[in-house]
Amino acid sequence: MLPCAAEDAVTLGEGLTPLLAAPRIGAFLGVADLAIKDEGRNPTWSHKDRFSTVAVSVARARGAKIVATASSGNAGASLAAYAARAGLKCIVTTFAGSAGAMLSQIRKYGATVLPLVTKMDRWSLLAQAANRYDWFIASPYHGPVVGSHPLGIEGYKTMAYEIVEQSGGTAPDWCVLPVCYGDALSGLWSGFCELFAHGAITRLPRLVAAEVHGSLAAALASGADALADRQMVFDSLAVSIGTPRSTFQALKALRESHGHAVPVGNQGLVAMQERLAREEGIFAELASVTPLIAISTLRQKGIIAATDRVVAVVTASGLKDLDRSVTPDTNDQIFQTTQDAWRWLDAHEPGLTS
Repeated sequence: MLPCAAEDAVTLGEGLTPLLAAPRIGAFLGVADLAIKDEGRNPTWSHKDRFSTVAVSVARARGAKIVATASSGNAGASLAAYAARAGLKCIVTTFAGSAGAMLSQIRKYGATVLPLVTKMDRWSLLAQAANRYDWFIASPYHGPVVGSHPLGIEGYKTMAYEIVEQSGGTAPDWCVLPVCYGDALSGLWSGFCELFAHGAITRLPRLVAAEVHGSLAAALASGADALADRQMVFDSLAVSIGTPRSTFQALKALRESHGHAVPVGNQGLVAMQERLAREEGIFAELASVTPLIAISTLRQKGIIAATDRVVAVVTASGLKDLDRSVTPDTNDQIFQTTQDAWRWLDAHEPGLTS
């Protein structure tokens, strides 16, 4: 089902991530049957590994020596890891404001990082590299954006296959995920459609895009096919999906699935991240908790019913953007003796010592 022969595969053991019941966070959101597909369990801790395994496999099979991408973090880290596995050179163009932890991860894999002040300059550099030097470009590099390399996007179909397999052969009522340019959304929808066409499932889920600046929501509301740039009126904590304009491929998947797009701001992001970690043991990147806020919004509007089965895709680990989600605690106690520690517990956590 993928555009690459098994013997050509470059793999780090990606996929087969858990689909976890999340009853406590589900009760908080008003959804009795909520499950979380935890893509942070992939080799580089994000769903991008499903893309990179296919893209790098195809690149190496075609004889490419250099792979490149424009990335704020996750895609770059993933492509760098798979390029290292394949013995290829990797170039990552990025921009000021990218999460520091992810840039460090990219460099550890041996990739070359090129930060540019202007985001669009990343694309012009990659376009020149493709034309002059025949680099294999994994990401978009011209506007309007039409998504990343189409063969790499095929890798995201495997999320749909796994969700159905892990759900006993049924599709959920809703599948919600964070969306930037819609690569994962498009690939996920393609996977569900293939399963439906082959008779593996009897119905298709509805998709929801949790976005930042609302280009998909605006296009759905207006009926337009061309997505307009949205004014970026705030600096999103969810840097992985902070684009002012998504793509037609994402819009197409939402329309075909009778889905929705929900703009999500910064308010409540860190609190939701902490609640998910505390109540379900899943530490998600800030962009990855936007689906939970989108579910809450649609539940309050009565669009998602309390009895619907909902799958939220957590696309990356919370370790990816600690520099954005954690404020250093200068008030941490340093205990000189165990007695000091016990006295502190008696005073601040009496339920533990009663």
